[in-house]
Amino acid sequence: MSDPSPAVDLHAADAPPTPADACLPAPSTGEADATIRYVDSCDLPTPWATFRLHGFIDTASGKEHVALTLGELDDGEPVLARVHSECLTGDAFFSQRCDCGAQLEEALRRIATEGRGIVLYLRQEGRGIGLINKIRAYHLQDLGADTVQANEDLGFAADQRHYGLCEPMLAHFGVGALRLMTNNPAKVVALQKLGVLIPERISILVGHNPSNQRYLSTKREKLGHVIGLPAE
Repeated sequence: MSDPSPAVDLHAADAPPTPADACLPAPSTGEADATIRYVDSCDLPTPWATFRLHGFIDTASGKEHVALTLGELDDGEPVLARVHSECLTGDAFFSQRCDCGAQLEEALRRIATEGRGIVLYLRQEGRGIGLINKIRAYHLQDLGADTVQANEDLGFAADQRHYGLCEPMLAHFGVGALRLMTNNPAKVVALQKLGVLIPERISILVGHNPSNQRYLSTKREKLGHVIGLPAE
């Protein structure tokens, strides 16, 4: 049995990493410089394909992030991709309050169908407020607040997510450009400002149900998401 892969620190702006030693500085526009450590990889069989699962650690926060990859990614062509922020309630507990779990599943299915792609899975629950505060925000939504009001009533911005780790993670795989699956134009802009090339945004309109109709309407009206709802 072979030894585990050595952990490697990644910063963003140098050349892509070599297998033995990679250091790439991360660009930042309004975010602190990010350093992420690649740890190891393994196979991950799923209902759609056997992906490779890659583990990373943000050395500043200690948070663990992962990437799921399929196929050859370093051929210079734009890669089908999703940048997905953790949603324990939707991704693992099948919550109908959001569309997150359905989007993650659809992204993996599309990548499997194409035979090539990447999902960056970032640990920033509740648009960056954390799981316990997300539960508090859900309680406020039970009392009548929308998803933006609830976060703001708790003293947070409507969306506190950061994407500074994405560029060095993508560089680790030699990915230069994304065909990004998202309904959120602001995510595209944020990634582009950090040096990620995105020649194409691909809608991912799945998971709509009566329990998340208001949530989706709020994301469209207050956060600028491009979402067509069934009643329209």
